[in-house]
Amino acid sequence: MIRRFRLSDAQACRDVFVAAVRVGAAGRYTAEELADWLKAPAMPIGYGDWLNQHITFVAEDDGGIQGFMMLEARGYLNMAFVRPEVMGRGVADALYGAIFAEAKALDLIRLHVLASRYAQSFFSRHGWRLAPEITGIEGLDPNQGPEDTPLNRVMVLDL
Repeated sequence: MIRRFRLSDAQACRDVFVAAVRVGAAGRYTAEELADWLKAPAMPIGYGDWLNQHITFVAEDDGGIQGFMMLEARGYLNMAFVRPEVMGRGVADALYGAIFAEAKALDLIRLHVLASRYAQSFFSRHGWRLAPEITGIEGLDPNQGPEDTPLNRVMVLDL
């Protein structure tokens, strides 16, 4: 089931993120890249409020939260993670469908994502393209926000 995020989902979403990076991405990235991606597994202060203030959907089944995606109002797809054990089972596609429908309802004209090397094929399959002309994400301070790196690439989708 895909539904809107609730504050009570915060720890489960953090657990999904940690598992996706530490287990799902293991073997695809160096130890240094993984350590840079996930500096500390503990849930940061305000994490739930941060997810709640944006458009966040979770995928839930009898086993709990299996994945989540978060879209900022300006069209930045900031978080897109599923548990390693459900990868390839349509969970990410279902979450993406909810996010995409919300973006269309908001009349957004372009979406941005900072896609990991591994996630780029997922986004490409959904019509996103690499955007080498974009060196950061619109609206984010390049000194504070994500940037295009060997680990991550900016991708866009024109709606």
